[in-house]
Amino acid sequence: MSISNRIRHFFHIVSNIRPIVWIITYICLTPVFALIYWALPDGQFRIPDGAGTDFGSWLYYSIVTITTLGFGDYTPAHGWAQAVTAIEVMCGLVFLGFFLNAVGSMKSEIDVESEVEKQRQVHFTMEKEKLMKIIPGLMHNINNFLAYCYALTTPHDKRDAQDTKYNPDFTFNDLSDLFKPSGLAFDGTGLPVVGRFMKSASQTSLMLDSLQQRVDLTLWPELVDDCFAFVANYQMFSSEDVLTKNATALLPADSPLSAEVAESKISKEIADWHGSLEFTHNSEMQAIGELYYFVKENARVARNLESALTKLSVD
Repeated sequence: MSISNRIRHFFHIVSNIRPIVWIITYICLTPVFALIYWALPDGQFRIPDGAGTDFGSWLYYSIVTITTLGFGDYTPAHGWAQAVTAIEVMCGLVFLGFFLNAVGSMKSEIDVESEVEKQRQVHFTMEKEKLMKIIPGLMHNINNFLAYCYALTTPHDKRDAQDTKYNPDFTFNDLSDLFKPSGLAFDGTGLPVVGRFMKSASQTSLMLDSLQQRVDLTLWPELVDDCFAFVANYQMFSSEDVLTKNATALLPADSPLSAEVAESKISKEIADWHGSLEFTHNSEMQAIGELYYFVKENARVARNLESALTKLSVD
């Protein structure tokens, strides 16, 4: 390391020491030098008539010296006294300089932190404004998704178009009417609920993915993980294609059953199922099993997002 770098490193360290350390050191030097003066022979100084030579007098002289006031009543007359006095003066100037430098450094640090906090607040305000504009549309998508979760996991004869509260404790058997229309008030398509559910999941996933790109969600940790989880779960869901076609897509390619008969067959198998939910890849139930776990997880994530977004809207 070159000399210039060593000097720069030294002053960097000195500047990072808190001002209180330097001022305490500066004050503590005063009695230390007073003890030294007190230990020196009286002949080392010119002392005015009637002046004392006890520790209190030398403490006074030390204060006058380190502050460079130099009243001149006590005067160093010989080598040792002059050397110690000069050293104390230099120490006073150096440590006072270090103190002032530390104060300046601390002020600069405070100014920088203040500016960073100001910029953070500006950034937070801008990002929250963007988020507030997106929340209404996003909440609409999430509420629709949860309504489809309700319809998909509730037998057709028990669905209520007005009370669409999703039950997270649904069973695999509750998916038996996945090929029937949702019956939801806002869904007049008459298409199978499973297809409408997957379309809603796709729209919600796209919106959450767009949200992560348009808004700095690191400012709201409660949103980051759930947005990522929903999008990732949807992207990893592999059974969408077969579920959004007619029921024959779930059966072997050479199956002679019509779509209507295939729907009845699969619905009955789901309603009567009592075994494990670990299906083989070639099983016609494999896609339904994946759907079951997908609904369980993403409905949970959607409810978390709904709660967090509602709280942000109120705040």
